[in-house]
Amino acid sequence: MVDPGTTPAQSRALVAQLKRSRIFRDYEQAFRDTTGLPISLRPVEGFDLPHHGDPKENPFCALMAQSNQSCAACLQLQRRVEEEARLEPKTLKCFAGLCDSAVPVRVGENLIGFLQTGQILLHTPAQHEFARITRQLLKWGTEVDLKRVEEAYFQTRVLDRRQYDSILRLLTIFAQHLASLSNELMVRGAAAESPAMARARVLIAERHADELSLQEVARAVNMSAFYFCKSFKKATGLTFTDYLARLRIEKVKNLLLNPHKRVSEAAYEVGFQSLSQFNRVFRRIVGESPSVWRDRLHGAEPAKTPRA
Repeated sequence: MVDPGTTPAQSRALVAQLKRSRIFRDYEQAFRDTTGLPISLRPVEGFDLPHHGDPKENPFCALMAQSNQSCAACLQLQRRVEEEARLEPKTLKCFAGLCDSAVPVRVGENLIGFLQTGQILLHTPAQHEFARITRQLLKWGTEVDLKRVEEAYFQTRVLDRRQYDSILRLLTIFAQHLASLSNELMVRGAAAESPAMARARVLIAERHADELSLQEVARAVNMSAFYFCKSFKKATGLTFTDYLARLRIEKVKNLLLNPHKRVSEAAYEVGFQSLSQFNRVFRRIVGESPSVWRDRLHGAEPAKTPRA
């Protein structure tokens, strides 16, 4: 199941936006060129073959996708990968011993989708292993050219564990960038909205550092608090409180690009009234403490105690 707060439809829509973004398209190309491996970004419950048609798709996997039985085995693997990679990166092996890995893309508590790569071996392929694969294919009644399958299998990319772990680390770092971009997209919300909602967004952006209430914004756009609450949620997909919190968190993250800015200064500067509230909201939206996030941003070891 998708985490509460993000439906499969919302996950698909958000992933589609991310895939159209310049940052994803640039990284996607750079990843393929640098590693020679396939890469995909797919939504939650997007059970398909993630690398089918990828320019770097493993020829062996492409042949397996042509058979119903072996394709079904690959789809079962994708389901297992998704189930086990909801909180942290996970690598599983298919029936042929090839690795497939998924890195979760999370916005706070919400799982948005997965970055995936793989179709590699972590050891040099051996003839006795292919004999086992052949027996499995024959057991399934798979109709494939075994000579072509053998050639493709022995051409599979082989990496050592250290190399592959480094590649997964790159994906994990990129997943953090995509999480930040996802949060910005959620704050931005739907492009087509009523003039009243547009005015509300402007007001919130201008006065986010003040003690701004829903009732105050509703009065400014000539709506009752009840109707404004419903209209705002429909236009943005977020409640007023969550929208304001996400906007403030993005402002904090921009301020913390300065390594000399104290976390407490940034929190109060954008409108949080207490550090405990700020830390709670930051963890909910970003998924880690502001100190850890800032240390990671600037390449430092995570602080053992929160910065005041």
